[in-house]
Amino acid sequence: MFEDQNDKSYLKRYVQNHPTNRMAWYLLGKQYMEEGKEAKANYCFLQSGSVYEAYERKQHELAHDPSVILEQWNKKRRISRLLIRISVASVVFLGIILAAPFGMAKDEAEQDSSKETVQVKSPAAAKNGLRVAFIKPAREKTLGNALGALLTGEGNASQTGLAVMLQQDGKWRKWTGETRILAEAKRDGKAEAAAVRLLDGQTCDCQPGNASSAFKAYSEWSREQEMRWTLASAIAHYHDRTKSWPTGMDDLTRSYPNNVLSGTSPQMKKLFPELLQAAKERRAGKPSSGDDDSHAGKAEGESSDSTSASQSTAANTSESKLSEEPLSIIVDKDSHQLAVVSGDVIVRSYTVGLGGKKTPSGQFFISEKVKNPNGRDDGEFGSRGMTLSNTLYAIHGTDEPDSIGKDESHGCVRMNKKDLEELYDLVPLGTKVEIKNDVLPGAATPAAERFRLKPVQDETNTAVVYRWLT
Repeated sequence: MFEDQNDKSYLKRYVQNHPTNRMAWYLLGKQYMEEGKEAKANYCFLQSGSVYEAYERKQHELAHDPSVILEQWNKKRRISRLLIRISVASVVFLGIILAAPFGMAKDEAEQDSSKETVQVKSPAAAKNGLRVAFIKPAREKTLGNALGALLTGEGNASQTGLAVMLQQDGKWRKWTGETRILAEAKRDGKAEAAAVRLLDGQTCDCQPGNASSAFKAYSEWSREQEMRWTLASAIAHYHDRTKSWPTGMDDLTRSYPNNVLSGTSPQMKKLFPELLQAAKERRAGKPSSGDDDSHAGKAEGESSDSTSASQSTAANTSESKLSEEPLSIIVDKDSHQLAVVSGDVIVRSYTVGLGGKKTPSGQFFISEKVKNPNGRDDGEFGSRGMTLSNTLYAIHGTDEPDSIGKDESHGCVRMNKKDLEELYDLVPLGTKVEIKNDVLPGAATPAAERFRLKPVQDETNTAVVYRWLT
């Protein structure tokens, strides 16, 4: 039997690489016939054509209309692959339900092949909003994990959920790159059943639904996520600087030199209480109150199987989230790129001017942020400047835009005006900066919309004449 399995595996690989070899198709059909897999055997025999007739000394009984048979077979294979993917989602979904801390009704799934929709039983709603699960291209069962993260977990009451895959470039994921939305889970009003639309043809092996509304919703959500990254980073750095927590946005938007943030926005004001509480809980070593896996621990008397399921649930939920690490800056001296990153996600990427060996490698932090250094927005330092670790090195603008992408500075990092002003708003005072070689993708990824905050304080400093190393 072992040799037969090896023979069949070899023949399957062979016909895949040599689909016109009729003898190979005939031999593979004989293997399937010995296993009692008549349908697969007939498919192979039809492909073998005259070889079957020569060895069997008869025409195959289905040979009178092989095109119909083959089309039916291919259709079954397509449906089978789709059902497999949906089954994967259901298995992961069921596993997460079994690991949940509270009892839930048995899940019900119903496929509507014309709309590529699955009906899934979901937890009761507690609050509205869009829920987004991020999955990595290298992960197996990506659609299943994404649906599991969307449709389960304590506190999940969003009316709409999206399974999203960011563009992968080496070890990095690009926030502003080519983003794929794999699926959308949506509840109608207060109904418990969630309709899941498959939106990515590469994932579902189907005719995907129209994803325009999903992309619009994701675009709005992603703009708020950028505000979350910046505000959460500012709260963390404020605590590092003062050993205390900010009491409100006013603490983060003070005048120079305590301008942790360069401004504010209506979204930030709404997000502040939630992100402050999450920051306090992380510093205390507690899971954030919004974490779906906060109840994944083992209860008294729980079996080891339940513990394993809980751990699997936590892993799947964890990989569906974006990093909660504060924003940091990486400068790649080889590619002349500056990137704002959180974990493995490149949030923004810009082409910059450097000084070759004059630009030091190492770890720094933004120790000062100033607008219109030396009283000008069009001088040698441009309209913004960010000092690195209280040294003469800085990230600033330039009055020599042709030097961007080249090694013509005296050691500082030069940026184009619009890029610099976006970076200045995006990263707070205290942001870590690492200058190194050969770590970022070579091409800058522009954003469709610039990140901007509304200035509310004076960030100029007329008391100092700046002498950064341009």
